[in-house]
Amino acid sequence: MIGHLVVAGAGAIGLCAAREAARAGRRVTVFDPAPGSGASWVAGGMLAPVTEAWPGEEDLLALGLDSVARWPEFAAALSADAGVDAGLHPEGTVVAATGSGDRDELAALAGHLEALDRPVQQLTGRELRRLEPALGPDVRGGLSVPGDPSVDNRRLLEALRAACARAGVTVDRRAVASVRDDGDRVRGVRLADGTEIDADVVLVAAGAHSSALHPALDGLVRPVKGEILRLTRRPGALPPPTRTVRALVDGRSVYAVPRVVPGHGDLVIGATTSENGFDTGVTVGGVRDLLRDAERVLPGIAEYALTESAAGLRPGSRDNVPLIGRIGPEGLIAATGHGRNGMLLVPVTAAAVAALLQGADVPAAARIADPRRFAPVAAERSSQC
Repeated sequence: MIGHLVVAGAGAIGLCAAREAARAGRRVTVFDPAPGSGASWVAGGMLAPVTEAWPGEEDLLALGLDSVARWPEFAAALSADAGVDAGLHPEGTVVAATGSGDRDELAALAGHLEALDRPVQQLTGRELRRLEPALGPDVRGGLSVPGDPSVDNRRLLEALRAACARAGVTVDRRAVASVRDDGDRVRGVRLADGTEIDADVVLVAAGAHSSALHPALDGLVRPVKGEILRLTRRPGALPPPTRTVRALVDGRSVYAVPRVVPGHGDLVIGATTSENGFDTGVTVGGVRDLLRDAERVLPGIAEYALTESAAGLRPGSRDNVPLIGRIGPEGLIAATGHGRNGMLLVPVTAAAVAALLQGADVPAAARIADPRRFAPVAAERSSQC
């Protein structure tokens, strides 16, 4: 039986793992100076294994499909534990294209998915507008993907915090500076204020900051910046779409995710992608580009209020596959590097971490996320320090 588990990071991944461990009877402390912030706070909330699929990433698609299938049961159990709704929005996704080049790209995606026995429905612009009247006349065609739902990330975080509190998880608002070990096994963590905390197992779930916490993770996770906007429907404006709308606009990608809040019509618009270290500043160009492309697909948003602009740092890995599993000394577990799929992979990550803590096998689809695939790289970096 594992004694004290320390979790570095209180985003969605860290909190869901902490909840699972506490429910299994373990003592759990989560360290984070700003719980529920970071990439989890500014996420779009798309649960989109199919519409995020790319040729060459078939294993990642399988991981995403495993996780999206877990979402209904996961959300229902979390809602019951927390006493608040976890924010799952079961409506699917439409993918819209404007020009002929965009339509050709979506047709290629549809062909790729059909070859994998994951067919999607190809629709004309008129057929898409029957599904979502908010779509504008520039939309010439696209796809319907009913199996790609979404989640309100902020309601999810609220539910995770409440469920962790009910399960007895301690949340400490101090930052972990490093993981302590004796060369063979983990001994605990050292906090930014110099305090040393003993632990039998340490779970690193610190998102884009994970690489700095132990040499075994050095260079394996990097920050990938994404800017998002939140819009709120004003009186007299057209209703927002009921489904997630993803679009290709002259080769650029944009998405709009509805938030189901009684009395409101909020949309999250995203997301830019850039690699500028740990910069989280919102840029004029990012806001301009997101509004321009989103308005072309959903012209009614011109009457909405712009209520928030923010930037987050997705934790990117070397191969776009997350790191979920043991790495380095005994007792060190990573749950990081989820990139653009953080919200999607919450349930399967929780299941994998729970299995690791019990000494059991992780779900079959999660085996590709074993961090030890990078062990030679991490060892080489450590020897050069």
